[in-house]
Amino acid sequence: MSCNDDLGGDEEALIPDEILAAIRALIAWAGDDPSREGLRDTPKRVAKAWQEYCQGYGEDPADHLERTFEEVGGYDNLVLLKDIPFQSHCEHHMAPIIGKAHIAYMPRERVVGISKLARVLNGYARRLQVQERLTAEVAQCIWQHLKPHGVAVVIEATHGCMTGRGVRTPGVAMTTSHLLGCFLDDPRSRKEVMDLMGY
Repeated sequence: MSCNDDLGGDEEALIPDEILAAIRALIAWAGDDPSREGLRDTPKRVAKAWQEYCQGYGEDPADHLERTFEEVGGYDNLVLLKDIPFQSHCEHHMAPIIGKAHIAYMPRERVVGISKLARVLNGYARRLQVQERLTAEVAQCIWQHLKPHGVAVVIEATHGCMTGRGVRTPGVAMTTSHLLGCFLDDPRSRKEVMDLMGY
């Protein structure tokens, strides 16, 4: 299998020729000429873009939760990171899912750096997804590896497969939530976290 390696940097992964041929075939099938000037380099660009869109397959999001901190001054209340932007692609049409997530947990004795919560989200988002599974995966990952009193994840997103095709209803957002531990079992804890998230 030969590969195209003129992507402009040694760090770029080689793109198999059959991938480039498949993208050219898709362009032709859509009704355009893949050999015309404006589209000549499009297969390379599309392939590189999809390598980036799907980076999550090459990592274990749980790795971001390995380093935790004990010295938190006795803090054992809610930790909430709001409005984390993300982009994913739906596994049904490979159309964009664009949204924001709110991630909260109630620590026991240890906390994690807040950027790690966003990294966990992106690790799962950079795969072909459905929003329901993405929400559950993020919550379960934090639950299993930080072992907190509770985890709450709420995701709100728009879906290109609904806004740009099919029913074509722009401006419609879907909200999903996944609650574990005290946020599921204790109504007061659940109300606190949902109020702080704005729901």
